[in-house]
Amino acid sequence: MDPVKRIRSEVERGIARAWDGLTEGWRELLSRAGGALTHYARGVRSGRGADGGFPEWALLAAEVWETGLTVIVRVELPGMAKEDIDISVSGTTLRLRGEKRSAGAQKGRRYHLMERAFGTFEREFALPHSVDGRRAEVSYQDGVITVILPKTEATPPQRLQIR
Repeated sequence: MDPVKRIRSEVERGIARAWDGLTEGWRELLSRAGGALTHYARGVRSGRGADGGFPEWALLAAEVWETGLTVIVRVELPGMAKEDIDISVSGTTLRLRGEKRSAGAQKGRRYHLMERAFGTFEREFALPHSVDGRRAEVSYQDGVITVILPKTEATPPQRLQIR
């Protein structure tokens, strides 16, 4: 085989493998964390060029799990004051709203990298059971909010028979 054709073939196979790996990575990111991608609104939109191209989307990483008596929701909210967080529950939906504020005005700054989104946001979490919001416990420590919601009907672990 001609050396040029052989090198071209190897390069094409390498590119195809790299592309497959990249697309698989994006698929996994979207399937596992697609819900975590949260839109941040910053008042009046001034167009991409005027606001410096600051991000309007960011990840709000969360986890939801249950025990026999409770449903627990934890969400990472780094850099937020607890006064800027609003939580409500209705049926099997927990709604988290807030405003992440910038530490200072952007005037006069020349950013070389900006991956952090600021502004108001809202995110909803589907809960696996109905819960009693009146007895919820909410804490905020080290940028992580934890919401412990008692189930309206306890579902203790139950051993199942194999037939």
